Amino acid sequence: MTLTETQPSRPEPTENAPSHAPSRWGPRLWAVLFVAGLAMFLDALDVSMVGVALPSIGAELGLETASLQWIVNGYILGYGGLLLLGGRAADLLGRRRVFIGALIVFGAASLVGGMVDSGELLIASRIVKGVAAAFTAPAALSIITTTFKQGHDRNKALSIFTVFGATGYASGLVASGLLTGVDWRLTFYAPVAVVAVVLVGAFIVVPKNTDKEHGTIDFAGAALLTGGMLAAVYTIVTAPETGFTATVTFTAVAAVVLLAAFVLTENKVRHPLVRLGILKIKSIVRANLAAMAIFGSYISFQTIVSLYLQNTLEWGPLQMALALAPAGVIVAILSPIAGRFIDRYGTTPMIIASMSSFVLGYLWFLVRGGAAEPLYVVDYLPSFLLLGLGFALGFSSVMVQATEGISDDEQGLASGLVQTSGQIGGAIVLAIATGLIGTATTTATSLDGYRPGLYLVEIVALVGLLASATALLARTRPVAEAA
Repeated sequence: MTLTETQPSRPEPTENAPSHAPSRWGPRLWAVLFVAGLAMFLDALDVSMVGVALPSIGAELGLETASLQWIVNGYILGYGGLLLLGGRAADLLGRRRVFIGALIVFGAASLVGGMVDSGELLIASRIVKGVAAAFTAPAALSIITTTFKQGHDRNKALSIFTVFGATGYASGLVASGLLTGVDWRLTFYAPVAVVAVVLVGAFIVVPKNTDKEHGTIDFAGAALLTGGMLAAVYTIVTAPETGFTATVTFTAVAAVVLLAAFVLTENKVRHPLVRLGILKIKSIVRANLAAMAIFGSYISFQTIVSLYLQNTLEWGPLQMALALAPAGVIVAILSPIAGRFIDRYGTTPMIIASMSSFVLGYLWFLVRGGAAEPLYVVDYLPSFLLLGLGFALGFSSVMVQATEGISDDEQGLASGLVQTSGQIGGAIVLAIATGLIGTATTTATSLDGYRPGLYLVEIVALVGLLASATALLARTRPVAEAA
């Protein structure tokens, strides 16, 4: 039995799908957007807080750089391994139900993370937290994409959604700088209060009657995909640190076997976890590649810069946090109008502009960041502003392109797919970058020890730019052939 025999035909989306006219939003719509946005705020808050606190955590718990990366990558392991399952579960079990249940687990894991005294237990709590986020993130995004009509309304909603992320990131940096100065554990307790607010809002405003689609969960596919993704992420994260030991080789082989079995299974079941035909849509593939490049490069850049400024230049946590904050401020200012630019120019030019801004931002830091007596306004600020501009232009555009034209019953799948790409990109690049900088975090006296990791970040951004630019070649080819 083939995929085409078991699946109802669906119209494939195009990058310039029809757009609905703007409509007036009532209080209920704004409330749904606010609650879903708070989940984005929470995720960004948590990531930025932990990034700033890493040196303090390592000093108290006696963790080397190789172990510290697992505080970030442990989260990515759970997040990236289960995002597709989380997205499909939201489609089939109900977005509201999945959203609320996962939020409770997220809050509990955050609370436990602040209480432990062991590096291993802290990493375990981060893995559980990542698993919970794998269900809250696609559920929140699919709540938005199914609540707001495709076109102007959805573009506007996703732009505002990005503002919540930028605000969470910027406020997380500042809050973590302040809290880490007292006790890094407070950075784990703070998100619990946000979880409580989101839970109350979700119970009140997220609708029950329109959030569940027909179908059943493909449990065989879910088991194969989850096992394969977890094995793949573990291999990617561990190999740069330990090399291909017997354990890493086993997980690498297991990942290939499980993912191959998953592909075969999805072609035979009536209700697959992932409709493989979605990967034939070029615009969606490009959006996922852009997500990998954006998150892969920036997560690694933030980690490297955090370690460089605090360990090598001996900046305090608050000073470092305030240095990075302008990137979040730029995103918060520009994201609300990103939807207008998407309406006018389309997603592809926006993503190309975004990736160009990332390339220039990383390049600036490579050229100017190692100054003997750095002047923040000249040597660091332009880089951070360019990165903020890249996020402001790119995040909403990637999300729109990744979900555009997809039917409501697959919005969770599309949302989970693009977020999985971002997390997998983050895991791959951070693991390699950590291996490249080696012992620089404890022995380097200048930026030179960190340059191999920064070169990798620049290359990843360039690859993302080139992948996005192929869309322009696809557009000009038919014109040339006609001429």
